[in-house]
Amino acid sequence: MKTALAAITLFVPMTLLSFTESARAADSCQPVFEALTKFTTSPSHSYTTNTANGGKQRTGETIMTQGKKYIRANGKWMDPRVTTAEVLDQERENEKNGKATCQLLRSEAVNGEPAGVYSLHRETQDFKEDSQIWISKSTGMPLREEQDIDRGGQIGKQHNSTHFEYGNVQPPM
Repeated sequence: MKTALAAITLFVPMTLLSFTESARAADSCQPVFEALTKFTTSPSHSYTTNTANGGKQRTGETIMTQGKKYIRANGKWMDPRVTTAEVLDQERENEKNGKATCQLLRSEAVNGEPAGVYSLHRETQDFKEDSQIWISKSTGMPLREEQDIDRGGQIGKQHNSTHFEYGNVQPPM
C-alpha cells in the first residue's frame, strides 16, 4: 500500500495540486494560484518525468476529468478513487500554514503559445519546493512546469518536469 501511494504521489505535480491560502491573497501569486485552480478543476492530461535521489528517471501521467483523477505509473493506469474536489480540499487543509512567494520572470512561448513564466517558492512542514510554471497568456492555464522538491528523509530530493494538455481529455479506462 505504501509503495502504491508513493507511486501515486510521485507523479502528481505537487505545485499544481497544492494551494497556500495566505499566498492566494498576495498579488504576485494570484496568477499562479488561479492557474492551479483552473488546472485542477478542468479536464487535463499531464505528462511527468521524475528524477529522484538516485538519478533514475521515471515517467507518469495524470488525467483529471469528469471530477476524478487517474494516475499512470509503471505503465499501468490506476484509479485512486479521489475526486478533484477532494484533492483541492485536502491540499488546502495540508498547507494552511505553508508559505509561498511568486514572481513573474519573463514571457516565453510554449509550443508557439505565449506564456508568462513564474517562479514559485513554497515551504510547508512536509516539503520545500522551487518551481517555474509557464502559464498561457490566453487561457490562464499551466502549460509546463519544472519543479524541484525536497521532502527530506528517505524520500529526499526530486525533480519533476511536466507538460500539460487540455483538448479532448477522456478517462483512461
